[in-house]
Amino acid sequence: MEENIQPLNPIALDLGPIQIHWYGVIIGLAALLGLWLAVREGKRRGLHPDTFVDAVLIAIPIAIICARAYYVIFEWDYYSQNPGEIIKIWNGGLAIHGGLIGAILTGFIFAKVKKLSFWKLVDIAAPSIILGQAIGRWGNFINQEAYGEAVTRDFLEGLFLPDFIINQMFIDGQYYHPTFLYESLWNLVGFIILMALRRVNLKQGELFLSYVIWYSIGRFFIEGMRTDSLMLESLRIAQVMSIGLIVIALALIIYRRMSGQAKTRYLDSSN
Repeated sequence: MEENIQPLNPIALDLGPIQIHWYGVIIGLAALLGLWLAVREGKRRGLHPDTFVDAVLIAIPIAIICARAYYVIFEWDYYSQNPGEIIKIWNGGLAIHGGLIGAILTGFIFAKVKKLSFWKLVDIAAPSIILGQAIGRWGNFINQEAYGEAVTRDFLEGLFLPDFIINQMFIDGQYYHPTFLYESLWNLVGFIILMALRRVNLKQGELFLSYVIWYSIGRFFIEGMRTDSLMLESLRIAQVMSIGLIVIALALIIYRRMSGQAKTRYLDSSN
């Protein structure tokens, strides 16, 4: 049976010299849905609809560049010998941590220029970000990447997965853990939690920092299952980053509360 399994076609539309890859389509759809949610919530919080449109038009290109640069840096042994592959982001190789760094720095500068609260912006954007990550992992699924160690078909069937997922996890004659799916589901649960936390009316900034903590906890454990981790010597970079982000997020929550900087709450009308 395994010999007849064919992977899904990574190309969504072939126009001859131009090929549109599913990876790009999925990432694009994730970004559009996230933008729609942020604009919708921004209106409720008193922000002009163009605020997030303007921010995204700047942040997404920078985030993609940073995500690719981050990945290339830690895979430099390969890309130094194959420089033509660096621009081929449609084949995968976008490191989420690199993208987040780029997006957060861009958001910080954007908020300063527009004289807006950075914490208010990222609080509103947090559910959009994690939902985009949940959707974006399906781009990895199409490209047959971000998978875990080898397993049996019986194991995958025991997870009650549909055949199209099980079959796509058959790579080079072996089935693998669908870690892309684990992370996608973890992020989807995180999205639901963040949407619920909006009603709790946390201190400003804590919705975003809760996202950082939730995502990082899941990423730490799921990363330990993967076979394609970016490495620095014997350390998995994503796990190191996850621990660091959890510590930083918790420290910021405590510091901002103790210093009195976290006076405004999420549902307050002021910036």
